[in-house]
Amino acid sequence: MKHISILTGAGISAESGVKTFRDHDGLWEGHDVMQVATPQAFEKNPGLVLDFYNKRRQQLLAVQPNLAHQRLVDLETQFNVDIITQNVDDLHERAGSSQVTHLHGELKKARSSENSYEIQECHNDIKLGDLSPDGSQLRPHIVWFGEEVPAMDQAIQIVSKADVLLIVGTSMQVYPAAGLKDFAPSTTPIYFVDPAPSMESYGN
Repeated sequence: MKHISILTGAGISAESGVKTFRDHDGLWEGHDVMQVATPQAFEKNPGLVLDFYNKRRQQLLAVQPNLAHQRLVDLETQFNVDIITQNVDDLHERAGSSQVTHLHGELKKARSSENSYEIQECHNDIKLGDLSPDGSQLRPHIVWFGEEVPAMDQAIQIVSKADVLLIVGTSMQVYPAAGLKDFAPSTTPIYFVDPAPSMESYGN
């Protein structure tokens, strides 16, 4: 059975009503990303950062997977499918995809602010004073700018074994995720699927 690796980004969830990362001039739902998506921002104003992700988590509860998510599930009837997503939503899982790797974390999880491996499920708001078992403030399980991407090594292994690489709904401009395509075998065809492509098409 052929192995298909699929890289997905914000574009695949946009039709579900999930706002994309840079909708308006680098602003994310009215915030400069540097105010809500860096460790420094959390240290400076943790209440603002927690509120921002609480609202995004609430929004996620109100949306559903769309046809694109479902079509990727359909591929599993004929192929071994691995999805590597830059998205922090759980729409791939809710659609039924069985193998999903999240590069940038997950909205429905929280973690210790001191230990990135102290992770727990989170379906409600995170508030100041909510503590991890290690005694530190809980924070969203999100990979912020300037932080390492723990799942990167796993993603590289997945792409390196791909018979086909499919890139869906991402401009491939955010690193290190953008570099994943370079780990595909030289004989692997690469297909770029986006209604408004911003990069050259790849393929053999």
